[in-house]
Parts: sequence; C-alpha cells; structure tokens
Amino acid sequence: MSTLNAAFIGLGTMGYPMAGHLAEAGIAMTVYNRTAQRAQQWTRDYPGSHAPSPADAARHADLVFICVGDDNDLRQVTLGDDGVMQTLAKGAVLVDHTTASAEVARELDAASRKQGSHFLDAPVSGGQQGAQNGQLSIMCGGDEATYQRVLPTLQHYGKAINLMGPAGSGQLTKMVNQICVAGLVEGLAEGLAFALNAGLDANKVFETISQGAAGSWQMVNRHQTMIDDQYEHGFAVDWMRKDLDICLREAVRNGTPLPITEQINDFYREIQSMGGGRWDTSSLLRRLQKIPT
Repeated sequence: MSTLNAAFIGLGTMGYPMAGHLAEAGIAMTVYNRTAQRAQQWTRDYPGSHAPSPADAARHADLVFICVGDDNDLRQVTLGDDGVMQTLAKGAVLVDHTTASAEVARELDAASRKQGSHFLDAPVSGGQQGAQNGQLSIMCGGDEATYQRVLPTLQHYGKAINLMGPAGSGQLTKMVNQICVAGLVEGLAEGLAFALNAGLDANKVFETISQGAAGSWQMVNRHQTMIDDQYEHGFAVDWMRKDLDICLREAVRNGTPLPITEQINDFYREIQSMGGGRWDTSSLLRRLQKIPT
C-alpha cells in the first residue's frame, strides 16, 4: 500500500497540532508556515519536511490542508503566485480548515474543479485543547465522494465530523457555531457578574447549575478561569471579531436578524479598545466588571 502524501499550510495554534496528528499517523507530511522558524520547529517535533512556499508544499500531495487566518490569507496561499493552486495535482483534494466566508469556499471549489482537483471547506471547533487532543468538531462542505475520501484522515484529529451540504455549507455551519458561542459566553459572563455582586460563592453556584439546564461546554471549561480573571486560555477576541463580522455579513445576505450577535460583537470591540484583542473570548466578564455602576 502506497504512503499517503499530504501538505499542511499554516502552523498556528490549531494547525501545528493538527498537522502533528497526521504525521504521527504515518502520513508523509510537508508543511509550510509564513514564519519559517515555526515550520522548522514543527519538523523537530514531528516526522516530516518543510517547504519554502505553499506551492512547493503541495507539489506532490494527495491531500492539502490549510488553516490560516482569514479570507485574504486563504486567497494568498491558494490563488497567489506561490499558492497551492499553482501545483495542486489533478485528482488531489484541497481541505480548508480556515474559518472564512462561504463566498471564498465556493470560489476555491470552482478553482479546484477547473483544474481537475477537489475541494472541501472544513472549519473546526474545539479550540487549542481540541486540536491538541484530537477532539475537534469538523463541519464540511463539498460533495459526498470527496468527503468520504478525506474522512479517514480527518478522524485523526476530529471526533464529530459531518458533511453539511455543498461547498460553503461547512463555513455556514461554523457561523452558526460562532453565533451560539457568542451568546453562551455573554450569558455566562453576566451570570458570573451577578453571582459575584450578590455575594454568592461563584464556584459553588456553577458547580451546581452546570449539571442542569444551564450547563454548557463554556460553563464547565471557562467559569473557573473567569472567576480567577485569567484570559489566556482560549480563542482570542481578535479572531472572534473576525468571525462575527463574517456571520453578520452573511446574515444580511440571507435576511436573518442577529440582534444579540451584533451587540456582542460590539462588546468585543470594546474589549479590543481596552487592549484585550489577544484575551480569550471569556473576557466579556472583564468588560462587565469595568462598566461603572
């Protein structure tokens, strides 16, 4: 049986361990990162090689995975002069894990089809911890045959993986995820602020209510760090602002009112003005604690 060759473009907080899981599974990996030192460090931590450009990384790959910052970054590493599309082989599959717009997903699907290759948009949820533990949720957009071909590889770092529909559907599903998360975190922040101001034992409160109807992943995993005023444990405010902007633009297109999402996006804008762009999203509590009463 021949070895599967894969490339991974973008070794950030998520991409670094995701690519590592593939290497540890015996897949022949070539990686690329904009900061070359990061790619060099990856090859010291995992078996594989690094390439000087996305095009070079993708040259002999059966599967090319991408996890970068936003639409502009994604277009640069795929459609740019040194992008993946310059060398993506006929029949190869491009899998994009970036949280991006549905529009760019459809654009890359069309570009892939034009040169006889395949595409899945496959944004993920689960954060850095999920990436490190191989426990990500992966929401895919594309055709059934391509999805089935890539699924065994995605299972090396995914626990809940589903095909949501045609290209762009994965990104639309990730938007639903971010809309729901934003509301949950604000609700948790307000509940914590209320408990603290009421003189309750906040730890005891949330140990109790997390077992009932109010329970959520955010409550279980973030209430303690929020109580401790620690905001270096998760997804950064800057990235959530980017994601919620994408959600709100798409909502205008499909005619969905998102009043709470819009308001929480403004709250995150306030946190950025407080110097908290790199704080994690649970820092909504810190914003509430700064508001004069």
